Amino acid sequence: QVQLVESKGGLVQPGDSLTLSCSASAATFGGATLAWFRQGPGKEREFVAAIIASGTASHHSDSVRGRFLMTRDNANGVTHLQMNNLRPEDTGVYYCAASFRVGYPAPAPHQYEYWGQGTQVTVSS
Repeated sequence: QVQLVESKGGLVQPGDSLTLSCSASAATFGGATLAWFRQGPGKEREFVAAIIASGTASHHSDSVRGRFLMTRDNANGVTHLQMNNLRPEDTGVYYCAASFRVGYPAPAPHQYEYWGQGTQVTVSS
């Protein structure tokens, strides 16, 4: 069983930056494709970004590309989502996910077996 623990989100203003982190046991972390998803109020869960086990390939959704950057540190069992120039539409619960089945930055929630508890990010003035 893999437990993913996300850092606390928060309330920020439009244009601000915020970095989310997700950690797990380093012993298992290195073999997984990792992803971030988010779910806004009244919306379905949405793909944000994913990165393969080696960290050499990643994929970011069109809505965040150029503003968000997902990275990983396998030695310390942590992945980060750096979010810049935040917008009100970025508001939602952000989830970290892990998959040992896919070897590419998969964008669909059903492709991930393990999930964090979620952390709220609110972008509002």
